[in-house]
Amino acid sequence: MYSLNLDTNAFLTDYWQKKPLLIRNAFPNFEEIISPDELAGLACEEEISSRVVITKNNDWQICQGPFEDYDKFGDSHWQLLVQALNHWHPDSADFINAFRFIPDWRFDDLMASFATPHGGVGAHIDNYDVFIIQGEGQRHWTVGEKGQYAAKNNDPTTPLIEGFEPIIDVVLEKGDMLYIPPGYPHQGQTLTTAMSYSIGFRAPSQQELFSGLADGLIDSNTGLKRFTSTSEPSIANQVSLSHQQDMMALITDLASDPHSYQTMLGCILSQNRFELDLCEPDVPYTAEMLIEDIEQGAELNRIGGLKLLQLENDSIDRVFINGEAFEHSTNITTDIALLANQFSFDSQQTQELTQNKDTLTMILTLLNRGYFYLG
Repeated sequence: MYSLNLDTNAFLTDYWQKKPLLIRNAFPNFEEIISPDELAGLACEEEISSRVVITKNNDWQICQGPFEDYDKFGDSHWQLLVQALNHWHPDSADFINAFRFIPDWRFDDLMASFATPHGGVGAHIDNYDVFIIQGEGQRHWTVGEKGQYAAKNNDPTTPLIEGFEPIIDVVLEKGDMLYIPPGYPHQGQTLTTAMSYSIGFRAPSQQELFSGLADGLIDSNTGLKRFTSTSEPSIANQVSLSHQQDMMALITDLASDPHSYQTMLGCILSQNRFELDLCEPDVPYTAEMLIEDIEQGAELNRIGGLKLLQLENDSIDRVFINGEAFEHSTNITTDIALLANQFSFDSQQTQELTQNKDTLTMILTLLNRGYFYLG
């Protein structure tokens, strides 16, 4: 088990999305989540998002995976990054659990890094919250203050910047953690061959919310109310201010109506940016097959990275899973909340869940979708 040495209430009050923080010995006696060889093996897989960043003089080169070998990169000035480790490495579940004092809908992924000396990605700014946890080895990190910074090489498309004055300047040791909110420039450089991990948390942008709302209205064939007016401008080519405001009020009305936005929010926030390692059975489970397996001691497990979200005061009894709404009967609300809150269930818990036929039906659906699996 990974125990986080942090006063989470104080952190959420004083630092979360406000200012960066260094936490020494955040994970006492930290154990590596994955070995360098295992990480390199995952980066050989086509479906896994990986890249090697090569540090050059005043520049960087990115090579996208998969990778067959790493000899061509040499002994220094590069690092391997593997995204969504939690989707492919079940042993990372306990580590993820340590960060669930932040809501699941914000969680993006766990990224793992193997870096050689002098490897790094340069000074840059992210638009998401990130916790950086040091494994074996040492990395030197600097963090700057929020502000306006020149883009690297005057390239407006790059997240890299020319540089900054550090407000945090530190060498991370095994078990240390650095929290960096959105908008704060930072840079890491590897001092000795090192493993490190990044936990990212994202929130939707205005573009994503508007796009999701529009898609939802189209799918449900709603939002058909048109603009009407009681007066017209005297100038034929003019769109009056009152007409502009009344048209935008149509959007405001939709955005304030839970029936219009709740489905959109549940679908958007439960989706994953990275591919899931679905465990669809070769032969679809039936109730009889499932009950037999449970009687023989089967345990129920959620695949890595899958989000099961519920909306407070939702207008419908449902749970959102991987961008889709699953409605359920009111009598299994407690069971659904349990399924959404836990990653795994031992054989006794699984047996108790399947006593209700409606819960059993939901579990069958999740198993046959490949979202859950029996162990």
